[in-house]
Amino acid sequence: MRISDRYIGKQVLFGTLSAIVVLSLVLVLGSLFREIRPLLVEQHIPLALVGQFALNILPFSLMFTIPWGFLSAVLLVFGRLSSDQELTSFRVAGISLPRIAAPVFVVALALSALCLWLNVSIAPRAKASLETILYREVMRDPRALLDPGAVQSRFKNQKVFIEGRDGDALIGFHMYQTRKPNDPDAPPPAYVHAGRVELLVDQEKQQFRLTLDQAFIESPKDDGTYDRAIAGEAKYWFLSFLDSRPKKPKPAAMTNQEIVEFSHDPRLNENGRVAVRSEITRRYAYSMACLAFAFVGVPLGIKSRRRDTSSGLVLSILVAAGYFLSTMLADQFHTDATVTAALWTPNVLCILLGLWLFRRSRFK
Repeated sequence: MRISDRYIGKQVLFGTLSAIVVLSLVLVLGSLFREIRPLLVEQHIPLALVGQFALNILPFSLMFTIPWGFLSAVLLVFGRLSSDQELTSFRVAGISLPRIAAPVFVVALALSALCLWLNVSIAPRAKASLETILYREVMRDPRALLDPGAVQSRFKNQKVFIEGRDGDALIGFHMYQTRKPNDPDAPPPAYVHAGRVELLVDQEKQQFRLTLDQAFIESPKDDGTYDRAIAGEAKYWFLSFLDSRPKKPKPAAMTNQEIVEFSHDPRLNENGRVAVRSEITRRYAYSMACLAFAFVGVPLGIKSRRRDTSSGLVLSILVAAGYFLSTMLADQFHTDATVTAALWTPNVLCILLGLWLFRRSRFK
């Protein structure tokens, strides 16, 4: 291995790692806030749970930040080599541009292998774990869902506000019961208030049993008037603390083998089967993004000759955004052939464009 290979390879590798850290931090924090915002607002979740969410979100962010970080590093490194005339020195020494870029492709192959492992093995398991974290936390301490001072919205068709607590008893209980359209199993709309509520937890049925003291219940009628009832004590009012609706299976949380098996589910129509199978193709196509970016990144980096990093960063944003946005067009197709073509086309275009740019750069 030449000294130049180690020199360029280290710069690209360290630049990639730095970019991945920064980009992953941004994406993980954004996804983390979106996923657990209701928990942050409605209850005091433990720090360990926040850490579990972050660890399970990280593999999905790496699907995007590894290729994007690698592209940014290549553009910045070769932009600096070009502006400092180091590339000219290499060429004077008789080293061709493809040979100069050889360590970039070695790093790209290693990162593509890492992405393949993450996309096929780690990310699906992390997604499946993410789906059950909240369930495990609620089952550990269901009463945490009824912390006072915030509107609790995690109950099906019901929103609850509690003014305070006295041990296991709730003080100043307010519940707004709504009915969603096309939901025949939903209870009728109602407003329930109680000065004090005794709380029992039924873990087996996953519901609270509430004994209402000084209860006031109001429900609308079809003619626009209201039925109102006042009771010194009302029991039992049941409040389910887990959504009992069946969850739709998500291909992103399945292994490749599970996706293949699920695609044969008779409940799926043909479009549904194509959408499910496209997840496997997407994983392999995204894994090759680093290699595709290596072809286009080197010649584009040479063209950004300014010493500041703005041009390289702007190019990386444009190329990465165009790449990932174009793959999203695959959702608009309804056959395996067109979906596969849509997902692999960005990789093929990056390689062809890169080869053309390499050829032009050789004569400059």
